Amino acid sequence: MTRIIAAFDSFKGSLTSREAGEAFRCGFLEVHPDAEVVILPIADGGEGMAEAISEGVGGEMVKAVVSDPLGRKIEACYAIVNDGYTAVIAMSAASGLMLLKPEERNPLIASTYGTGELLLDAARRGCREIVVGLGGSATNDGGTGMLRAIGYRFYDSAGVELCDTISILERVHTLSAEQRNPLLDGVRLIVAVDVDNPLCGDKGAAHIFAPQKGATPAMVERLDRALRHYADVIDGDGAEVAGAGAAGGMGYALYVMLGARMCPGIEIVLSLLNFDGIAKGCSLVVTGEGSIDAQTLHGKAPAGVLAAAQRLDVPVVALGGRVEGVNALLAGGFSD
Repeated sequence: MTRIIAAFDSFKGSLTSREAGEAFRCGFLEVHPDAEVVILPIADGGEGMAEAISEGVGGEMVKAVVSDPLGRKIEACYAIVNDGYTAVIAMSAASGLMLLKPEERNPLIASTYGTGELLLDAARRGCREIVVGLGGSATNDGGTGMLRAIGYRFYDSAGVELCDTISILERVHTLSAEQRNPLLDGVRLIVAVDVDNPLCGDKGAAHIFAPQKGATPAMVERLDRALRHYADVIDGDGAEVAGAGAAGGMGYALYVMLGARMCPGIEIVLSLLNFDGIAKGCSLVVTGEGSIDAQTLHGKAPAGVLAAAQRLDVPVVALGGRVEGVNALLAGGFSD
């Protein structure tokens, strides 16, 4: 019997990962009714990651009341898998751009505080490993909101505590961990990230990501200077680590302050889903997302699926709502 793996990322605005897989299965079985099509929803670290992993391994989606990027209380969901050992959190659930109206977007004030609350909630439920997916954030706060939720405190040169995003980034002089919540002690943190941007500079968090979060050119320059000052106070070397600029600098705070390990998001997802075990011996893997082009080969979820399947000598076909650069895709390893 022909065995096919359907491992789709979401078609944003149209289909979830699961829906895309179901649509493919229905169409494929009309032509090959005797085939077996296994649906394996995937994501690369952003929106939909927790749901994809929970569906794939039979985990539980849980809710927590946390702060949105502007401090309003909302319900955010994340997954608990591996018999309660691992939590999978997409920071977009608490700190995402989708939570704000266009006129509310302002990275000078948006905060990752709610993501910190999700980390504590997962630890409070007994999780000893937390995977944090970075992507889709409304924030450019260098992870300072998340750190404040955990108990870190920021002070200016006069010893006055700083609480709002831009004040912390521009004026921080000292950082205190005296009130850090012990819940996260001993918890293994893994960051799922699909970009390699540093914290500051032309390729950094402010210049590359802040404009889509509501930043004007003047705000971009201000944020970049502020992030550099913040990093100089905290740990300047960590600012250059690949992925430090992900999600407005959230990668930096998780790596430098909490000792998290940063990995490509799709690799983490495929590992948790046991992709190698499921795909071994199958005839074909079909993957895709809303837009497929030459950039797909550079860190996108379908490229991760391709790499994993190639190690198993299984051919991979990519499908998309929009497909361009077919020659580059074929040269990169996709089958036609």
